[in-house]
Amino acid sequence: MPDTGEPARDRDVAIDLVRFFCLALVVVGHCMMVSPVLHADGTVTTENTLGDQPWFVPVIWIFMVMPLFFVTGGTTGLQSWQRMKARGGTGFEFAQARLLRLVRPAAALLAVMFLGLWAALLLGVDHQVVQLMATGAGMPLWFLAAYLAAQLNIPLLARFHERARWLTVAVLAALVVAVDCFRGALPMLAYANLVFLWCAVQQLGFLMADGHLARLTRSGLVGLILAANLLLGLVTGLGLYSGNMLVNLNPPNLCLLLLGVSQAAVLQLFRPGLSWISAVRWVRAVVMVAGRRSMTVYLWHLPLLVAMSGLLLLTDFPKPAAGTAEWWWARPLVLLGVIALLLPVVGAFGRLEERPTASVHTRGRPAAAVVTAAVVVFIPVADAAVNGLTLGLLGGGAACFALAVLLLGRMPERLPADVRAEPGQAGGQTGIGAGGPLPAGPSSANVEP
Repeated sequence: MPDTGEPARDRDVAIDLVRFFCLALVVVGHCMMVSPVLHADGTVTTENTLGDQPWFVPVIWIFMVMPLFFVTGGTTGLQSWQRMKARGGTGFEFAQARLLRLVRPAAALLAVMFLGLWAALLLGVDHQVVQLMATGAGMPLWFLAAYLAAQLNIPLLARFHERARWLTVAVLAALVVAVDCFRGALPMLAYANLVFLWCAVQQLGFLMADGHLARLTRSGLVGLILAANLLLGLVTGLGLYSGNMLVNLNPPNLCLLLLGVSQAAVLQLFRPGLSWISAVRWVRAVVMVAGRRSMTVYLWHLPLLVAMSGLLLLTDFPKPAAGTAEWWWARPLVLLGVIALLLPVVGAFGRLEERPTASVHTRGRPAAAVVTAAVVVFIPVADAAVNGLTLGLLGGGAACFALAVLLLGRMPERLPADVRAEPGQAGGQTGIGAGGPLPAGPSSANVEP
């Protein structure tokens, strides 16, 4: 999902276009789901109006795009790791870049939410309403936990992929099935698939990145799509899994892997057409601009939607009953309201998606600092994913994320391989040893440095 920050000539804009579409679909979908209800006794509850529709199950089967996020993340992530390794980077530097890209904007969100909800309590807003807002607004944090877990494992999984790509996918898929088999007896074990499942889907992106999916014929890709969906229909039809893909999302299960296989094949099938569309100048410009702030949009859109909906409950603004024709006609206005709120937020916090790059003289952070930062980040995020977000966890999470940013520091700039030279070689006269000017390096590090 997040932007790469690389020169346009080095990017696969077709993948960026897919990620932009997925993000837009998530924002629109949430605007059609969130429906707070103020009852006569003063209590507030939320309804998932979209999820309650009888036609929702077959529709979400098609539009559940989270697997596609991880497929594209695997494609760009593997390419990014290969480039970093070619420049002399290490797995810990890769993890440092990933953490910085995701943790910096998330730290700002948690801090603002904590302060805002505490202010609401001091102004007399009922604690139950504040907790409801915290729970709803914190829903995107499960994605942050899963995406980080998958991305931080890319150097290790890339090594497995080089040695035994199909065996790696098979082992991860077997682990997903094993967790699903025991989740009834050990419910907490189901959350292990936040790692196994999304790493397995990410491996599909590896297969796309190294050209293995491109070797399949069009009929082969169509056959793969049909087989994945037939198997998905079989396991849901037998009652082994729910047919509602939203139910299957958190904690995730085998259904999401089968969807990932289908979506990866669809993406490969339509990739030539997507490349043609993404080559259109205005499309390319929109995708590039939106992509640079995609993580900010993802993290903030639901908290802003929840806050806007909560404030409307305190006014005399007309509030049609959820699911009525008036409610559905109001959805475009809700979407426009969220976009209007997002614009200043993106302007204020969007630059946090850019990671400051230190001088090439700067040494990378110690491995212990990167590992500690990862642990500090995962403790509150995992707690929120399993137990839900509370006001206290918001404050603790903001502090943990801020500590992680301090531990991670600044990424050292690395020279490309073609300008590095051994001491005593002619090329060394323009490098560090000569004291001459350094080549200009990127000033930002998004998910793919």
